[in-house]
Amino acid sequence: METKVYKVSEVNRYIKMVFDKDTFLNDIRIRGEITNFKAHYTGHLYFTLKDETSTIKCVMFKGYASTIKFKPADGMKVVIDGQISVFERDGAYQIYCKSMSPEGLGELYLAYEQLKEKLSKEGLFDATLKKKIPFLPKRVGVITSKTGAVIRDIINVTTRRYPNVDLLIYPAAVQGVNVASTVIAGLETFNKLNNVDVIIIARGGGSFEDLFGFNDEALARKIFESKIPVVSAVGHETDFTICDFVSDLRAPTPSAAAELVYPQYSDIIKRILMDKNRIMIASTNYLERKKEYVKRLKAAKLEKVPLDMINKYRLTIDSISKQNLNLVNLKLEKYKSKSMQAIAKIDTLSPLKTLTRGYSVTENEQGKVVKSIKDVKKSDKLNVRLTDGKINVVVE
Repeated sequence: METKVYKVSEVNRYIKMVFDKDTFLNDIRIRGEITNFKAHYTGHLYFTLKDETSTIKCVMFKGYASTIKFKPADGMKVVIDGQISVFERDGAYQIYCKSMSPEGLGELYLAYEQLKEKLSKEGLFDATLKKKIPFLPKRVGVITSKTGAVIRDIINVTTRRYPNVDLLIYPAAVQGVNVASTVIAGLETFNKLNNVDVIIIARGGGSFEDLFGFNDEALARKIFESKIPVVSAVGHETDFTICDFVSDLRAPTPSAAAELVYPQYSDIIKRILMDKNRIMIASTNYLERKKEYVKRLKAAKLEKVPLDMINKYRLTIDSISKQNLNLVNLKLEKYKSKSMQAIAKIDTLSPLKTLTRGYSVTENEQGKVVKSIKDVKKSDKLNVRLTDGKINVVVE
């Protein structure tokens, strides 16, 4: 008798039927640690559940996933309810999850929580010990990858907010086993040279595992020991690392770090003018109150007071008025001097000052500054900005 030969799809269909008829597999509860987690744009969740020796693939469709009250992530220990069935096309079995609840923490997250608690007890996160970020830093050091979007975002934001920014980049690993060692080297270099006013540690978003290099104890202690203020800009707004807690200032993103460190040029001018107006108004009001006080004294009926007492009060009033006027003038001169110094400092940093020394700024038709010959090609139309106007040129 000839043995029947089956198609692959027939075998997979039969195995699926066997699985679907098994009451044990149709309603099962399993505990394990999440790994390879992926939230699909459709709302479905795909991940692997593992223990010490085995793994099993899982899928949770949008309808069930929408009922979860927490955000699943790699390293999280959970308990799931669902059905084990076969995906016929691939001949692979997996758990079709219906519910999920957290049970415990994975090893990496547990290590993170333990280190966080340890350093917090030692006072490394104490707000009273954090250094103040200078209002207008002359130079800023950035520790990040020398390639990628992060450094470009920081440069774009800083140059847009404030002209003539001065950034020093220390290239460092932002993912993998060398993260802590290279960032520490950057901190040591800037502190040794003492050539920057602020240090930004920057890295784009990623998974908990991707950012785990910034949860290093040695790195945390080096940030705490830094004599230069440190701004942490690691990950996205919802990502937190030990680096964030120990730094002097935490920025939700690298771009936000640039905004926090560099003020808006127009805001500085507006602040100076507002301070000037407040000083003038306060001084005028002070003088008016003193004049009114003198008038009331002159108008007071003092028939019963001896004449010499009246004269004494008059002399005292004249003396006080002169002293107050001198104090007001001194304060006005002091605030005027500070305002002029600030305006002179801003004027010194103005790009127009650079143009008066014979330099020029070349822009393309979109108004973007041309920094390299790679930014242009033949027949491009460019604008060359000089101190007294513009020259339109064509690249030959």
